Amino acid sequence: MYIFKDLGEIEYKRAWEYQEECFNEIIKAKLYNRENENDKKEVTNRLLFCEHPHVYTLGKSGTQNNLLINDDFLKKINATYFKTNRGGDITYHGPGQIVGYPILDLEELGLSVKEYILKLEEVIIRLLKDYNLESSLLDGATGVWLDVNSSGQTRKICAIGVKASRYVTMHGFAFNVNTDLTYFNHINPCGFVDKGVTSMEKELGEKQDLEKIKKQLLNHFESVFNVSFK
Repeated sequence: MYIFKDLGEIEYKRAWEYQEECFNEIIKAKLYNRENENDKKEVTNRLLFCEHPHVYTLGKSGTQNNLLINDDFLKKINATYFKTNRGGDITYHGPGQIVGYPILDLEELGLSVKEYILKLEEVIIRLLKDYNLESSLLDGATGVWLDVNSSGQTRKICAIGVKASRYVTMHGFAFNVNTDLTYFNHINPCGFVDKGVTSMEKELGEKQDLEKIKKQLLNHFESVFNVSFK
């Protein structure tokens, strides 16, 4: 079973806790099914979309030095900070950014973690193509980028950081649509000091319809992963 839910604007900690609940539910069902071949439980895969209030999150492979401000300045700009259990370094979440949390059983989908991340990136690349924005991958980095072959012009439009255990995923992607990019000035995004950050609004010169883009993202997700969400 595949269920989609738009959580709207939600505090990062609340969304994280909800993810953990969904993640643990899948793990529990998978362990049960291994012991009960004749009485299997249905695994409920989920895709969550949301927006967060201003927050910086640091992944397991990151360093706190990439947060360039102190606690007092965090309060001044109305932002919070969390260390998380996803992969990757530091990133920013905030209003106008679509955050996607797929909580999926990769074994059911027949995917490795690497294949899963490539498919996440493909979802974003296809969405951007709908708006005549050419994007691609960057060697040695996750996420979706613009102008990867133009020295000094390379900029990230979507960050990706995931956790996978027993082939079940959580965390996911942060896609800059109408994001206030000034908040990225206070970090080395994803640990990079020589790459820029951008958004659809900046690239297209006007604010975008967030609800329309969410629907398009969901359609591309279903197509790329060959699933159908209720």
